[in-house]
This record gives sequence, structure tokens and C-alpha cells, in this order.
Amino acid sequence: MDVTLREVRDGDLPLFFAYMSDPEAARVAAFTSKDPTDRAAFDAHWARIRAADHILMRTVLADGAVVGNTGVYGPPDDRQVTYWIDRAHWGRGLATAALRALLGLVPERPLHARAAADNLGSVRVLRKCGFVVTGRDRGFAEARGEETDELLLTLDA
Repeated sequence: MDVTLREVRDGDLPLFFAYMSDPEAARVAAFTSKDPTDRAAFDAHWARIRAADHILMRTVLADGAVVGNTGVYGPPDDRQVTYWIDRAHWGRGLATAALRALLGLVPERPLHARAAADNLGSVRVLRKCGFVVTGRDRGFAEARGEETDELLLTLDA
């Protein structure tokens, strides 16, 4: 499977919305927007992302088809990575390939990540890409409606 990244296009947003409003995917991710099915909030969020010069977001393509997105955001002393792959494509190595491609575009280090402690797939992706667990946190996970344990991970090299 050929995984590539490109700039986000307007036509990608309806797909991202569908992927991110999938209840099962949101439950696994845990830390989502308050209401992933609120299209107006989604559109406003993505308008802010695309207008910000300190955020790098890319569309993830697998064999030319849009399957998700990945990016880096946050202040210079706490740059965070993020990724979202459509649930229909989980378990195929796409998130790992996308994150590796993103890391090749972003030379700054350290980079940080957060994942629900029980989101074993996401933790595995981050570890395969060189991130190490550097701490724990607990926060309110909107998608679960409850406090959830979270792992903090860092990539130094």
C-alpha cells in the first residue's frame, strides 16, 4: 500500500467529518470534540486549523484514496502530533506510515503525543515511530463522557 501526504483540500473535509463522527472511532480515540456530529463546529475548527501558520496538517492518501489526516500543532515548546485514520482502514499500517511521513516533513524535536491509555493501536503506532512514554495524565474524554487515563509520549531524536 502506497501511503502519501498532501495538503488538505476543501473536498477532503466531508470525508474527515464522516471519519471523525464515527461513534466507535471516536470512543477509541476518546479525546475528541464535545459533539463530533456538529458539522458547524467541525467546519469552524478546520477553518481555524487551515488559517493557522503554526499548524501543519496533511491529508493521508493510501493508493491515492483519502483515508485520514495527520498533523503537528501547538506552541514551539510543546509541539504535538495528531492523526486520524478512517476506521475502515485500521490494522493495515496506514497510521504508522502516515506518521513516519509526517515526521519526515517536521524536523523539529522534541515532538509530543497523547493517547488514551487503552487505545493500544495508537500507542503502538507512536512507539513504532520512536515515541516513548514519558508520563501519564487523566482527563475528561468527551467521546466517552468520563475521566480517562492518558499516556504522554515524546520523540526526542
